[in-house]
Amino acid sequence: MSDVVTFGETMVRLTPPHFQRLEQTASLDVHVGGTELNTAVALARLGVSVSWVSRLVRNPLGRMIANKAREHNVDVSQVLWTDEGRVGLYFLEEGASPRPSQVVYDRRDSAFSRVRPDQLDWQRLLAGARLFHTTGITPAVSACCREATRAALETAHRLGVTVSFDMNYRSRLWSLEAARECFLEMLPLVDILYASAGALETFCGIRGTPEEAAARAKERYGLQAIALTTRDEPSVLRNRISSIVLADRLYRDRVHDLEIVDRLGAGDAYSAGIIYGYLQGNWEKGVAYAGAMAALKHTMVGDLPWFTVEEIEREIAACGSGLLR
Repeated sequence: MSDVVTFGETMVRLTPPHFQRLEQTASLDVHVGGTELNTAVALARLGVSVSWVSRLVRNPLGRMIANKAREHNVDVSQVLWTDEGRVGLYFLEEGASPRPSQVVYDRRDSAFSRVRPDQLDWQRLLAGARLFHTTGITPAVSACCREATRAALETAHRLGVTVSFDMNYRSRLWSLEAARECFLEMLPLVDILYASAGALETFCGIRGTPEEAAARAKERYGLQAIALTTRDEPSVLRNRISSIVLADRLYRDRVHDLEIVDRLGAGDAYSAGIIYGYLQGNWEKGVAYAGAMAALKHTMVGDLPWFTVEEIEREIAACGSGLLR
């Protein structure tokens, strides 16, 4: 069995090339993307054994998603296959200041949205795993996805499998009120939490500096660790990111200056870095890897990460710019 199990939906992403608008483009670039699969791929590229649990339609789009996961050595043997429903789509319009990038979803009634909790034997799926990872996107997809997520967290908690959870709120999927109710229900089952200071205030009523908010959340929910990320956005295509992680003590990542090629999937790469450090029993390494992996992901087209360990370590050493010959 895999050391890490992830659970969530993956969609086909369609993007107009060269910063075009959807209404003007004559072609679309095709990618595969889904936050939990993105994290699984990042972990697999670090040599971690990881499986992705989901539900796909038995058609060319479903096979494309599964094949892309296999390409990165992610185990898809536990994916549920169906002849009904559809693969979700989403469209990304890439922006540049002053026009922001934006996402348009076409995922209603996807095969994953209809997954039933009784179709997933979490006792078996999590047997032997060290960590289970999912995000706030998964329970937002549908009521049955919320039930399935809750069942997964409860089973992992009962089995002693570490639960890793990224709040990852999506306003186009559900309301603040619905998300708050769900997160507050699930947080007592979480061991490693990813959020921002703003998310902790919005969903948990926790205020203060990032360090203060992290300490209050860690104590309130009995967390093993909490990671708070920060982002400064001087423009759409130039950002600065950093983070703190409160575990056995406070760890602080350096600031990474970014020239953004593709922002999607960066938070998922960050989560993978923290998970990698946890599995190695080294939070300091996890924080450094997480920041470097998130920074590198911004430079790569598509949702999935294509970095190597050598590139990650070069970014940690802050010597990644310029031309390599």
